This record gives sequence, C-alpha cells and structure tokens, in this order.
Amino acid sequence: MSIYNSMNQPISELFFQIWCSGRITRTDRYGLKSALLEEMLDEEDKAAIDRLLHAVRRGWLLVE
Repeated sequence: MSIYNSMNQPISELFFQIWCSGRITRTDRYGLKSALLEEMLDEEDKAAIDRLLHAVRRGWLLVE
C-alpha cells in the first residue's frame, strides 16, 4: 500500500473516498499523478488507479 503525497493518505483510502463521493477533485488528480510518476506503487495500487480511470471513462465518476 503506497502513500499519496498531498495528504499522506494511502491510495486505498483515496480510492474509497473518491468512489463514495462519486467525484474526483483536482487535488485527487494531482495526488494520483504524483504517485504514478514516483513509480513506487505496488500492483494493488495500480489496479485501484486503473479502476478509477475506467469509472471516469464510463461516466460513473465526475471530474471536478
């Protein structure tokens, strides 16, 4: 489980927060981008980010 920089929040908690709210904020996007660029994510975290991107593409999550 990796920590995403902005708020020192685990990716799994960020995923849950985004999924429950139904929206992904600019801060969330920057944090996810930062985590991806650091290349320190395990497979579980990468899969969670992929699920979020899929949900955005399908219209299940709003992008703010």
